Amino acid sequence: MSYSDLNSIVLQKDAADSAAEVHGIAVAMLCMDKNTQASDWIHEAFADDQTLLQDDKVEFNNLFGQTRDLMASDEFVFDLFLPDENEDLALRCTALVQWCQGFLFGMGRVQTNSQWPDEVDEILNDIIEFTKLDTHIEDEDAEETENDLVEIQEYLRAAVM
Repeated sequence: MSYSDLNSIVLQKDAADSAAEVHGIAVAMLCMDKNTQASDWIHEAFADDQTLLQDDKVEFNNLFGQTRDLMASDEFVFDLFLPDENEDLALRCTALVQWCQGFLFGMGRVQTNSQWPDEVDEILNDIIEFTKLDTHIEDEDAEETENDLVEIQEYLRAAVM
């Protein structure tokens, strides 16, 4: 299950801006309720989930199950579902922004009466700021941007865990 394959399905169904965004939704829903079902996520991520082919649903169910398993692991193996490192840097930065947008959307879709610790508010504020990142990258800024991207991804991984 490659990022580009799932991304093309997302774009064909006009569900979101990217597979990264729908993954962000899944992660947020699982953070809020570890018992969230893949069907709940697919319904949120795809406005008309009835148009998804059965094979596509299987792929998204697999992604959801893998995400849930990685988040539940004690070994800190969870990672964001983003384009591979060999993809264009601007594409990867855009996907990171979209993942953050999806995460915030997912957080807003789950109803809870729980009071969050202050650190969660800080994390959410950081994620809001990440959605404002400039994804236009000049060649001379590429190395610094690459380092920043890795740092933000590590921060998000730790925040989710």
